[in-house]
Amino acid sequence: MKLYYSPGACSLADHIAMHEAEMQFDRVRVDLKTKTTETGQKFDEINPKSYVPTLEFDDGQRLTENVAILSWVAQRKPSLAPSGELGATRLIEMLAFISTEIHKQFGRVFKPASDEEATAAREKIGQRFQLISTMLKGDYLFGAEASVADAYLFTMLLWANKVKIEVPQKLAEFSQRMRGRPAVQLALKHEGIE
Repeated sequence: MKLYYSPGACSLADHIAMHEAEMQFDRVRVDLKTKTTETGQKFDEINPKSYVPTLEFDDGQRLTENVAILSWVAQRKPSLAPSGELGATRLIEMLAFISTEIHKQFGRVFKPASDEEATAAREKIGQRFQLISTMLKGDYLFGAEASVADAYLFTMLLWANKVKIEVPQKLAEFSQRMRGRPAVQLALKHEGIE
């Protein structure tokens, strides 16, 4: 199994989750500017969407999109998802919220069409972080144990720090807790992120 990633990109969430699940996998670095892998292969040949993450299974099948890959990881390691009758559905609900309401907004910060667009996106991200800080059900999103959604939220908080978006204290503390996890430390080390 191979995870195609770019250092610090949203694929970091999958990288962390796969380490949390104690999965064995190879990592293939992708240069998103040149759209090539570290071996020189054109990334469009692997994923026509031209972005990470992409998870390639040993049989050649590929899975893309954070929500799909993180859900797949949680299916294989149920402790990385909330329990209960609606556990899997609640996980998808949270992953979709992070993907559409936080992750997507960062595109308007990183490559804005105008200063006004960047300002509006930063405000929306701040509002969404404020809301998600009220959703923590303990140390993590769903309680005392980390889930794959926590890996995704942590990645978004790294981005917020990078572009100096202030986050609520509860999320700053959450980020520090996540950073202390061995799986997070390993993924950050693999990607060369401090």
